[in-house]
Amino acid sequence: MLAALERHPHARAVLGGALAPGGAPSHAYLFHGPAGSGKRAAARALAGVLLSEGSTDREGALARVEHGTHPDLTWVVPTGATVMRVSDIDEPVVAAATRTPFEARRRVFVIEGADLMNDEAANRMLKTLEEPPSYAHLVLLTDNLSAVLPTIASRCQPVRFDPRTPEEIARSMSGAEPKTALACARLAMGDAARARMLAFGEGAALRGRAEAFARAACAGRPAPAVADALVERAKALGVAAGESVTEAVAAEQDMLPRKEQSRARRDGEDRAKRAARGARTDALDMALVLVGLWLRDVAFVMDGVPELVYAVDRLAQIEEDAASLRERDVPTGRPLDGVAAIDEVRFGLRELNLTEESALDALGVHLARLLG
Repeated sequence: MLAALERHPHARAVLGGALAPGGAPSHAYLFHGPAGSGKRAAARALAGVLLSEGSTDREGALARVEHGTHPDLTWVVPTGATVMRVSDIDEPVVAAATRTPFEARRRVFVIEGADLMNDEAANRMLKTLEEPPSYAHLVLLTDNLSAVLPTIASRCQPVRFDPRTPEEIARSMSGAEPKTALACARLAMGDAARARMLAFGEGAALRGRAEAFARAACAGRPAPAVADALVERAKALGVAAGESVTEAVAAEQDMLPRKEQSRARRDGEDRAKRAARGARTDALDMALVLVGLWLRDVAFVMDGVPELVYAVDRLAQIEEDAASLRERDVPTGRPLDGVAAIDEVRFGLRELNLTEESALDALGVHLARLLG
């Protein structure tokens, strides 16, 4: 357990004391910190400790926790792209918490995306958080602590997970050229998983499409084909995420009793669909973030501070775009106006269900006019 907390002194102090001999683990924890900081790994490690305690087959219990097949572990992922539905926690958590463990001394419920819980879902959770059975332990995860409803946060013990520095993330990215690794770590803003994704495979291709979109805007010309290619890359990442879940479900089948395999297969198909949809949405949002960060870097070069550039492996191209804008007498602050426009489109895609292709085409036209 403590290996998962090596870089997190606050988490180590809170959880280490609770799990030590004579310690008393809390009934509810709120793990908070940036994506990629290690919250999920720590939650799984904590579940392993709690569910293997007193087991006659400790290693077997730990293996089933690791594979997500332990009957006393419930792992909840929101089914909504931007909200946790009541159905996500009603039966899986609220109702299940009233039932005694199947084989361990405890039951553990890990709930991702606690910041996506709306008032209705939160109200269903309150009684469980306030008066849980002695055997129930809930671990809520969030990348955005300020967005967690106070009624939920106040009933959990907070556990902070600290971000890794871009330099630390870059050093951990074996196989990537050092300058590219550092650039991806900076662009990921502390999210180690996102940094690795941007450096390789479909993630690197998505980054390339986002940069082409940004450069077309800096040249003062909309590029519908580039926008379409960007959407296609986001779709490809969604497909890959769905296939990954499908493969994981297939690998878990052999560890389940035969009578549970059909249900697990159906649940797995639903999980794969949700994963594909969520990954596609996240990829497109990340692409737009990358477009905004390119314009940010161009603005800093125009201001004469290239040392603040994130995409250090693309500095020559960023300087070309900055020079082009200067030649056309585009004001220094105009690229940052473009970042604000990008944020509006990101909001529209998340909250207003804008059509992806149309939204990006319109954004390309707007940015080209802004910077042309």
